[in-house]
Amino acid sequence: MLSARLTERRLRLVKPGLLAFAFVAALVAFPLAAYSSSSAKPSSAPSQIRIAYQLIPNGDLIVKDKRWLEKAFPNTKIKWSQFASGADVNTAVAAGGVDIGLAGSSPVAKGISIGLKYRVPWIFDVIGAAEALVARNGTGITSISGLVGKKVGTPVGSTSHYSLLAALKGAGVDPTKVQIVDLQPQDILAAWTRGDIDAAYVWNPTLATIKKTGKVLITSAVLAKRGKLTADLAIVATAFAKKYPSVVQTWVQQESRAVQYFRTNPKKAAASIARQLDITRADALSQAKQLIFLNASQQAGSKYLGKPGAAGGLAVNLASAAAFLKQQGQVDTVPALSVFRAALANKFVAKAAGK
Repeated sequence: MLSARLTERRLRLVKPGLLAFAFVAALVAFPLAAYSSSSAKPSSAPSQIRIAYQLIPNGDLIVKDKRWLEKAFPNTKIKWSQFASGADVNTAVAAGGVDIGLAGSSPVAKGISIGLKYRVPWIFDVIGAAEALVARNGTGITSISGLVGKKVGTPVGSTSHYSLLAALKGAGVDPTKVQIVDLQPQDILAAWTRGDIDAAYVWNPTLATIKKTGKVLITSAVLAKRGKLTADLAIVATAFAKKYPSVVQTWVQQESRAVQYFRTNPKKAAASIARQLDITRADALSQAKQLIFLNASQQAGSKYLGKPGAAGGLAVNLASAAAFLKQQGQVDTVPALSVFRAALANKFVAKAAGK
């Protein structure tokens, strides 16, 4: 989701429905020993695993900081590449440059709809209050209806963009009456500081910063209760998963290990996240707690990924998101529900959960 570079770019106004078609789119305890780097050793591994990550305060940053994958695959180069958003991850996948990556549910719904060759083996987190719509102090905006005629920054094609449009629709606001500005999180921060935008829908850690000088109008947690759930999902290139299934299995186990680590050692886990985000441990812990982390057992349940032969409810959620994107002119067609069900590579979480 978040770019490490503080770039200065011109504000680009985006009219919903006229977006250029582009590829750029509760916890349950689990035995920690089951996810040690020595478990489920792959029989073979590639010389390199290319991972697309984002600066989101979830378990992926713990895995990266702890170098669990490097320990699990000592003879394999683990190439971590940072991306600003799921839309950018989609672009990299289309170019054949990513084996495993992180993208929000909206970009994934778009990716499946446009035929990108990847599947979903893991849910990094369900987005709650970690994404929100905030109006900048001094703009006089106190409600969503007050956004008419105003500039609102959000990464187009992201979960935040999806949530922004859902929030506008829920408030009876015509999106064409709002000036939606396509900005990545760090660019949002710069534009916010300069006063170039009036509001923004974005995620942590940028969200945590702009909230200090703004008013929260709605959060993704509220929208989830209204049926507009969003999540950060893992994607694995279909060809990679077929060639190296044991590698993907080990990767899933390390991610589930991170969830358990956060559950049992939240302060230590927050220290890893803080190092990766370059923020304080207290801020890292606060931001991480705004996300909902699911272990393998939960993800293999009917509400989420499900298990082989019984795809979970995430498929319906992705299909719904794709239908919403079509209404906004971001995809031409919405595949059948069976396509979204087939995209859930749930055998990995099912095996990790012992189901």
